[in-house]
Amino acid sequence: MASVRARVTGWIGRKYLSRALKKGFDPSAMSFLPDSALLPLRRDGLDPVAGLRTLREQQPISKLPIPFGMTVWLVTGYAEAKAALSDADAFSNDFVNLVGNVGVTAEQNPGGLGFTDPPAHTRLRRLLTPEFTMRRLSRLAPLIQSIVDDQLDIIEKTPGPVDLVQTFALPIPSLAICELLGVPYEDRADFQRLGAARFDLFAGAGASLGAINESLAYLLDIVKGQREKPGDGLLGMLVKEHGDQVSDRELAELADGLLTGGFETTASMLALGALVLLRDPESFALLSENDEAVNPFVEELLRYLTVVQVAFPRLAKKDLAIAGTKIASGDIVLVSLSGANRDASLGAAMDSFDRSRPATSHLAFGHGIHRCIGAELARMELRTAYPSLVRRFPKLRLADGPDDLAFRQLSIVYGVEALPVRVD
Repeated sequence: MASVRARVTGWIGRKYLSRALKKGFDPSAMSFLPDSALLPLRRDGLDPVAGLRTLREQQPISKLPIPFGMTVWLVTGYAEAKAALSDADAFSNDFVNLVGNVGVTAEQNPGGLGFTDPPAHTRLRRLLTPEFTMRRLSRLAPLIQSIVDDQLDIIEKTPGPVDLVQTFALPIPSLAICELLGVPYEDRADFQRLGAARFDLFAGAGASLGAINESLAYLLDIVKGQREKPGDGLLGMLVKEHGDQVSDRELAELADGLLTGGFETTASMLALGALVLLRDPESFALLSENDEAVNPFVEELLRYLTVVQVAFPRLAKKDLAIAGTKIASGDIVLVSLSGANRDASLGAAMDSFDRSRPATSHLAFGHGIHRCIGAELARMELRTAYPSLVRRFPKLRLADGPDDLAFRQLSIVYGVEALPVRVD
């Protein structure tokens, strides 16, 4: 699960700030990125812009034109992406390395799986992985179905056009992840705000680190409550099974990563996937009638949409080469997941959505040791939500014209701002 707006530009920006602030750079003036550097974050509707395909075909590993003397490589080819994502020995995801040690205190480091290198990452993932096996997650299936049904009840009772983003896409993963962690659902709005603020380049580094601090402080209180009286949720299970082997801080960091990473990504998939269904009557009818159709539909949708457009940045720890391209120690590597998932090496007509396509080894959840640990939970939510939606509302249709939809601009987690529909 990975999740928040402008994550990549936020990470890169803090690398810029590590040098620029020493020269009196004004963080409020953040219009320094050239258009070509933003190519991996641009889309044309549901598709990456044509320039990304051209770049992948001509130069699957290329330099981004980044100011301040930074060397940043963009990987757009599928084989090259897998090579970069799987080499944990050559690359670092450690938060302090990525931000360049710009006055970051221990309290401001979000840690967790996404911002930690082995061996700490290995230990934490080993603790968390059993909680995300299909056997453990199966206990959530009735809860997820209940959440979906409740939201569909609300939609059915709402007169006039209904926004599927607000009534369907956002509440389902938000309720599910809050239930999983034992976080009060009424606090979801604050976590959406904090999740976006921490990776908002234009708010400045101080606001981002402040958001991390605020989120972790709240979760530390949740963890302390679970220490005193462990519940049946993930935090309670970790406390009961591992006790003092995992610290309060580590539990808060893991929860923070799951909450911010497992919410926005799945919400974006639910909204954009619903849009695909509305544009594809045959898929709509198939999901209405055939229980077995949902699994291949979801897998192809994950590949086609790839809502997390760019993977966590990697900092090269040593000189290396990927597919003949030399990368120096200290360089940053960005992997375009949306670009790699359209690579022709995966099959024919990869720029098209094909519900009958055989399953591909797509990179929608990343790859290697930092692959999204919540992938199966996300799949459960998607496989439950789409058939329930089309079966409850067989006359579901867009309330406005497709040209009226507003998509996110320059967002690491791609999505649509609103999806007004009619259900009668």
